Amino acid sequence: MGQARPSMQELIGRRSRAGFVGRSAERAAFRANLDIAPEDERHRFLFHVHGNAGVGKSFLLRELEQVARERGALTAFMDDTAGSVPESLEAMSRQFATQGRRLKDLDRLLAAHRERRHEAELAAITAPPPEPPGPSVGSMAVARAGLVGLGMVPGVGAFAGAVDAAQLAQGADRLRSGLGARFRTHEDARLVLAPESVLTPVLLEELSQAASAVPWIVLFFDTYERTGRFLDAWLHAVMTSDLYGPLPATVVVVTAGQLPSDATRWGGFGDFMTDVPLLPFTEAETRDLLAGRGVVAEPVVGEVLRLTGGLPVLVSTLAESRPTDPAEVRDPSATAVEWFLKRAEDAVQRSVALACALPRRLDADVFRAVVGDSDAELDGLYAWLRGLPFVSERGGRVRYHDVVRAPMLRLQRQEAPRTWAARQQALAAVFREWRAEAEAGRDAEELWTDEAWRELRLAELYHLLCAGERAALTSVLGDVVDACEQGESVAERWARVLVEAGSDAETRTVSQWGRRLAAALGSGGTPAALELVLRATGFERTPVPAGAAATAGTGYGGAAAAATGPGAGAVGWWVAGAAGQGAAGAAAAASLREAAGAGTGGSASDRPARRPGTASGTATTRPGTSGGAQSRERQQPASQDQRAEPQGERTEVPETEPESQRAQPTRAEPQDQHAQLSWTVPQATTSPGTPWQDASADAGWRVALDPAVAARAYRARAIAHDLAGDRRAALTLLNRALELVPDDPRSLALRGEYHRVLGRHDEAIGDLDRALELNPSDAFALASRGATRLSREGLDEALADLDRAVRLKPDYSWALMRRARVHRAFGDPVRQLADLDRAVAVDPDWAWVRCERGDALRAAGRDEDALADYDHALALEPGYDSARASRGASLANLGRHEEALADLDRVLAADPSYTWAADQRAAVLRQLAAEPATPARSAGTDEARARHRDGQA
Repeated sequence: MGQARPSMQELIGRRSRAGFVGRSAERAAFRANLDIAPEDERHRFLFHVHGNAGVGKSFLLRELEQVARERGALTAFMDDTAGSVPESLEAMSRQFATQGRRLKDLDRLLAAHRERRHEAELAAITAPPPEPPGPSVGSMAVARAGLVGLGMVPGVGAFAGAVDAAQLAQGADRLRSGLGARFRTHEDARLVLAPESVLTPVLLEELSQAASAVPWIVLFFDTYERTGRFLDAWLHAVMTSDLYGPLPATVVVVTAGQLPSDATRWGGFGDFMTDVPLLPFTEAETRDLLAGRGVVAEPVVGEVLRLTGGLPVLVSTLAESRPTDPAEVRDPSATAVEWFLKRAEDAVQRSVALACALPRRLDADVFRAVVGDSDAELDGLYAWLRGLPFVSERGGRVRYHDVVRAPMLRLQRQEAPRTWAARQQALAAVFREWRAEAEAGRDAEELWTDEAWRELRLAELYHLLCAGERAALTSVLGDVVDACEQGESVAERWARVLVEAGSDAETRTVSQWGRRLAAALGSGGTPAALELVLRATGFERTPVPAGAAATAGTGYGGAAAAATGPGAGAVGWWVAGAAGQGAAGAAAAASLREAAGAGTGGSASDRPARRPGTASGTATTRPGTSGGAQSRERQQPASQDQRAEPQGERTEVPETEPESQRAQPTRAEPQDQHAQLSWTVPQATTSPGTPWQDASADAGWRVALDPAVAARAYRARAIAHDLAGDRRAALTLLNRALELVPDDPRSLALRGEYHRVLGRHDEAIGDLDRALELNPSDAFALASRGATRLSREGLDEALADLDRAVRLKPDYSWALMRRARVHRAFGDPVRQLADLDRAVAVDPDWAWVRCERGDALRAAGRDEDALADYDHALALEPGYDSARASRGASLANLGRHEEALADLDRVLAADPSYTWAADQRAAVLRQLAAEPATPARSAGTDEARARHRDGQA
């Protein structure tokens, strides 16, 4: 027997599901689109809903999701609880799983992504930090009970009991960087540095499989004004290009945000998308909503229409009180709070609702801290609060609608400004206590990657700013320096908290700072934000002079830009691997954090403790792990810029020099827009450390940045300039950092490495000696000094430094490779190969390591074994011409002349000026012509060619 058709009552119930009324045209258009085949030109693949806050975008998206599911669609709903593309994909996968469709391969890669991020962070930590004493249960209870004592919730008893710190400390580690880690494979590096490039093809494959089982797949992306920053370019690439592979035609994407779609990106796709501007309710829609709530008296309806202008959140709020007389319909612009709280049955509920508007968002713990009462009473009050029409819930946390929260805050601030300030200070104290609990026994680097800790810190700063604490602005700017080291998305959250606090407390100076930082981040990335902080606080006295221009062959140039060569500098190894993949900006921010040394400033009382030497910069990182020589060596073949270092130009070299010690050509990479550093701020005219005077600033709001924080900002900017190919500017900025903090071992070691890369060996030794006096166990500085001494032919001293570096970090591949060269210079091929074997064991998929060992094997007459290493290197990096030329030499030694010529011809076609390859080719031709060949192996020429390749003659 066939299934019974639904009744009229059931159909009406579906249409008014969850009280949803209005938006009939939008729902009809979306429903009709699902009746049109993708091949039909009328079908639309993208809907973009946009409108002001309070207009009902999220409610509409939820309704459209139900419409799609009624048509059998597989759906996922993503919003700003995700802060990146990988996090959005995690949310998508979870929701698909609840509908019976698991994305197993994607889940596996997402788990690997999280693990590699975690490993990258752990690699930068050298020792556990001291454990600060945690707050006692009593002090926590006192802090929370104090909120009640200040009159936040009159008539409600004090809070009893303590919050579970372990629960607060939970939160997935969403790491933004980790360039100091030893990536096991090249794929691992991409999974951390450019996760979209690895995750998206797998996602599309699994969507294609799912599309065969369901009629439609509909993806909803809400709060797009926030998430579009990282989603929009990715979605555009997924939907309009074959960069990641084919997308099933039955996928429909719906985005919703406050802004229209980006015309520069989506303007040419009008035939494939539908723009859905969401306006306030029409009169008919407003009447429908009121009627659904029992408000039908015409004079009352007319008054609601007049006062609300059809804004759905106001109409819904007024309808909740079910007025029966026009006199009951108050003007929401004058008495909005009273009407928003019409459902409050007594003074306690009203006070609870007002007090809970103070935090930006609430969970059960924050609610208890604000209200304080017995558990039984709390449960009832919290349930009542969550049911209010202007309260939305997502992920266990609730938040007020902005249209409602703003007048509530204004009311409290205007009616009782002293009480307002006291309540804000009390909340700041609560979040400070919780932050201290989360920090117990953890290193500062780990904290900065902990989302739960970041939320607590932001909440603390927000309430301090709202309380009018002038020193809080300086604390925020100190945090901005550290946040920039985590990446733009993290720094933007600190800018946003300034905007929000300035708006909510009506403090112009604070909100202006937030807007300026947001503008800097949007136009110039984290380097521009750091520049703004330095100039506005009086530390940036003069513009940084432009330095060495990037040379042809790469868009980055300079020490940081050169990839794969062992003479490469201390930062920027990610460039060749990440450039041109749409993730260069994020990788650059991560590189800033890693090489500059993530740190925190401010006083010990309000910031997480930092131990000297625990930052992930030069004090704890080695050349080759935090964007150092090893790091660049393991990426794409080196750029021409690597040879632009002093003595780095090509010279005539004997035909027997090992190829892997020559600078390696590469394809030109597009320059990242953030690396161009084109954003500018007004020039400071004050003395160092004296903030600029802003005529529009509120009285008393001035900032004075701690010199140590300013030094960290200069160090981070130095790395940014190096990544942009401007080494002279990078050194200038490091000099400024060291003027502020002369004995900072991280800055000294980093500057020493820059000098080494530039061939300034005396300066390098001076800086590295001082860095090691301050931090004798810095493996980075030891390895860099060992490499410098090797370049100066101080073999005994070089060996001593590299031995110490390897003892400190036994798996330090870069130091092992350098020490192998020392052994070669001593004429000890046994120890040379032993170190190279160790390096290969640690990093089997590092192309430079393979090529270096291949050269050593070839010099020892083991050409078959050398071929295996060259083949492996070329499988990892097909454009690695150095490995290809070396393979040609080994093939010739084995009598495989035609194959040798093919390799050497290919290398010379790409780079006709490659002298060593040309010499090898000439030798092969002589052998084919039965001419006597030049001897193929010589340790002396190996060393000369190594210096040539490194640019370290």
